Amino acid sequence: MNQERRFIIQGIFILVGLVFVLRLFMIQVLEDDYRAKAESNVVQRIDEFPYRGLMYDRKDQLLVINNPIFDLMVTPYEVGLMDTTRFCALFNMDKEDFKIKMKEASNYSRVKPSIFLKQISVEDFAKTQNYMVDFPGFFINARTVRSYPHTVLGHALGYLAEIDARQLEKDTTRYYKKADYIGRSGLEQSYEEILRGERGVKYKLVNVRGVDKGAFKQGELDTLPEPGENIYTTIDLDLQAYAERIMEGKTGSVVAIEPSTGEILTMVSAPTYNPNLLSGKSFGNNYLSLLNDEKKPLFNRPIMADVYPPGSIFKMFQALVAMQEGLITPATRIFCNRGIIACHGSHRNEDLSGAIKYSCNPYFHQVFRLIVNQNLDPNTFKDTELGLERWRSYMQGFGLGQTLGVDLPNEKPGRLPGPGLYNAIYGEGRWKFSTIYSLSIGQGELGISPLQMANMTAILANRGYYYTPHLVRGIGDKNTIPAEFREKNYSAIDEHHFETVIEAMSRVVNEEGGTGFRAKIPGIEVVGKTGTSQNPRGEDHSVFIAFAPRENPKIAVAVYVENAGQGARAAAAVAGLVIEKYLKGEVQRKNIEDFALANKFIF
Repeated sequence: MNQERRFIIQGIFILVGLVFVLRLFMIQVLEDDYRAKAESNVVQRIDEFPYRGLMYDRKDQLLVINNPIFDLMVTPYEVGLMDTTRFCALFNMDKEDFKIKMKEASNYSRVKPSIFLKQISVEDFAKTQNYMVDFPGFFINARTVRSYPHTVLGHALGYLAEIDARQLEKDTTRYYKKADYIGRSGLEQSYEEILRGERGVKYKLVNVRGVDKGAFKQGELDTLPEPGENIYTTIDLDLQAYAERIMEGKTGSVVAIEPSTGEILTMVSAPTYNPNLLSGKSFGNNYLSLLNDEKKPLFNRPIMADVYPPGSIFKMFQALVAMQEGLITPATRIFCNRGIIACHGSHRNEDLSGAIKYSCNPYFHQVFRLIVNQNLDPNTFKDTELGLERWRSYMQGFGLGQTLGVDLPNEKPGRLPGPGLYNAIYGEGRWKFSTIYSLSIGQGELGISPLQMANMTAILANRGYYYTPHLVRGIGDKNTIPAEFREKNYSAIDEHHFETVIEAMSRVVNEEGGTGFRAKIPGIEVVGKTGTSQNPRGEDHSVFIAFAPRENPKIAVAVYVENAGQGARAAAAVAGLVIEKYLKGEVQRKNIEDFALANKFIF
């Protein structure tokens, strides 16, 4: 019995031993991953960055391209003994910097690769690639950076920057990793998920000396990166370049929209910057330089400068509200009483068309009074509050006091005052029309962005409606855009009221003595209105809105030039030139072009 038990126990030990021998044979001989370790090989996981989508203008001209660059990656655990002095000389760095970067990489992870040196150029990569075998734990990873062949449209295109800790924390998709680049402004930010594509991954075997031993498991685990989709913008590149040239030396904005679609043809924020400054190895220094520039070239005025008083261009919209409410007709005459508010010119008792042509302040002072007080007792505070709220609802129908929904980040809503604001300032029941009458001529607490001004001009051109302004007209092969950009947004004004205002605006530009004569173009009926926005801290701002042609309009423009005086000067000249360039393809009125380029508007 004891003998049988001994044989059983021996048999169990022999069986266990055979199992271990068999398993060891499989590990050492048959299985790739363990054999790789036995041969002192390591498996590297390499992220393959997708090709970021390109951007084109409305005529399929390239606006943004990709250039190849290389990152030097490191996996601290795999870094062995090496000639540090030679490494530092090869990559043009000192030993202290080497130690700092190695510590940063180890703090991130000892077993996961991270970027050691960023954005090595093609030339430097060619000089160093043959020596990488001497530095175990280091390898090169290829990706691309943005490049801009035309050096315009910096604010709208935007830029890429390294993702920060806050953005990583908010990334619920877990797509991004430390040191990834992400769209941080403009279209790059708005369409990040479309442009970025999907990263791929590649696994390869590398021996202890860093020699590539080929794909791991014959590439069975590898995935290819999926390139991002291309974007086709609404921008007319030639018009954009011309508008930026005309705005050189000025501070302000130019926004042009195609009224029939809401497509933005040009968007200029002056001063601007070359988008190539915010791409590549010099990004950090260039960004700080632009950020600290007192002229604020990074500030995107068309969508962010929402405190601009519109001035006299606002009078047409006061007129439309008053006609819709039945308070005036095109034949209504109001005496130019300069005792209640200052005016200019020699007019005295104009009808509505004449009041718009001569920009009569007393006329629109009285019109606004009718709107707000509805012919009731002007000293009845509650009536004024109700009237202002009704006026405010009409203005919201023109897209004021709210963001329009343009496909750019950081759009501001502007300032559209209502009873709540004045109750907060003066106290409930302690203000009336005489407190707020400056709104009648587009001053006071009213603030409108240049994009909103251009959109209001498109509403005039369309006789009562607008499409949400947007910068993208096609995405990828499907050539589709978000549905909200194809929907009409109607104002609360009946279509027939617009013709009176449009006729008056045509007189502003085309009749003898009209203030918008610098926007007059032979062979094209331009419809426009000048504005001079009062500025308590310096010279007044020059404002002009216009669309053309009068029938079947192709372009609606808003120009705002800070500290340039009357709208008849800088803004009207710039707007007329932009319209002429777009509709005719070239500018023939060289005298107006020379005037605009000279920047001598204050006399």
